[in-house]
Amino acid sequence: MADIVLDGKLDLEAVRSHFPALKQKQVFLDNAGGSQILGDAIDSIQSYLKETNVQLGASYHVGQKATEKFNAGMQAAADFMNADVSEIVIGPSTTQLFSNLSQSLSLSLPTDAEIIVSSIDHEANISSWVRLAKIRNFKLIWWTPGTEAGDLRLTSENLRPLLTEKTKLVTCTHISNILGAIHDIKSIAKEVHTIPGAMLCVDGVAYAPHRQVDVKELGVDFYSFSWYKVYGPHIAVLYASSSAQPNLTSLGHYFHNPTTTLTTKLGLAAASYELVATIPTLVSYFSCPDGKSVWAAIAAHEEKIQSILLDYLNRREDVVVYSERSADQKLRVPVVSFSIKGRSSREVVEKVDAGSDFGIRWGHFYSKRLVDEVLGLGEEGVVRVSMVHYNTGNYLPPIFFSSPFIPSSMRGGRI
Repeated sequence: MADIVLDGKLDLEAVRSHFPALKQKQVFLDNAGGSQILGDAIDSIQSYLKETNVQLGASYHVGQKATEKFNAGMQAAADFMNADVSEIVIGPSTTQLFSNLSQSLSLSLPTDAEIIVSSIDHEANISSWVRLAKIRNFKLIWWTPGTEAGDLRLTSENLRPLLTEKTKLVTCTHISNILGAIHDIKSIAKEVHTIPGAMLCVDGVAYAPHRQVDVKELGVDFYSFSWYKVYGPHIAVLYASSSAQPNLTSLGHYFHNPTTTLTTKLGLAAASYELVATIPTLVSYFSCPDGKSVWAAIAAHEEKIQSILLDYLNRREDVVVYSERSADQKLRVPVVSFSIKGRSSREVVEKVDAGSDFGIRWGHFYSKRLVDEVLGLGEEGVVRVSMVHYNTGNYLPPIFFSSPFIPSSMRGGRI
């Protein structure tokens, strides 16, 4: 498509024209919970249901068209991650795919296996592994970075002391959906693979909307993200490297060849045909002749809009910004969480709701262990402002410019 970049920069008018929902008054600043969907994807779903809503694999004409559309979706999903189509499976959510993966791995891991689980992840990449450890009596080791607000990054250095010769699986997030800091997954993968037979499973849900995913470059064994965070419908994709797949036990029917593809091993017929068929439209949106200029333009724009917000929040003595305080695109994406001293997170958000069209959120966002045990916050958690490349960054939510949250001398500032 490539019509969203002009002279190396995002053409925001062109970008926003692709998203019908942005014509509303609502300003969407809760994108880490789910982005708006591309208009072309909406049209694709409608077209599939109108014209090709039949079972796959039939030899009659419409059946062939349906199968072609589904297969094109699978190939596009694989290409998006730089994977082979035999290395991916589509499912209803990242949570479900990780659950399937844990069941598939359960019989192949030795009885004395150790599993290392990041405590700052979304529960999608925690609960399945906690359950697996309990069922199989594996040793579960928690991986928690420094607990200071600005020192919450997972690194190969703070992982290394946890690794032993019995380590079989390490799980972590590429970006926390609360903290927004980018973890160096490539270096973490190298560290994990110093242990023979150890594998790395990464939750990429908060990363994929903002940066290009290349599973081969990262060197991961398993990687998953949700397409409804990447401007598409509510489905997800899981990658399992060809080298890791021999560790998987098929969950599929006995007459499926379990060695053929990841889909036959873990898919369980859960990939909605009409939604998978939209994936080529999503991948096309990011396409351009040189392959990287769209993502570079997205990163540059997101750095600009997050710097406006972070510069303001960092000036506030009564605000605690959690994790990375820099707006450097190499260090973070515009998922910004904070609290205001003396104010509950819920109160802040509800005042924004009542007085504006800005949609932000309060809570733990399914990263409850992070909020409760690492950050030590109460039930209301953090205030989160999560932006993506279609946000313009023109104004902060009005609540940040009204008493009692900001001195009168600073009110009304343009961002």
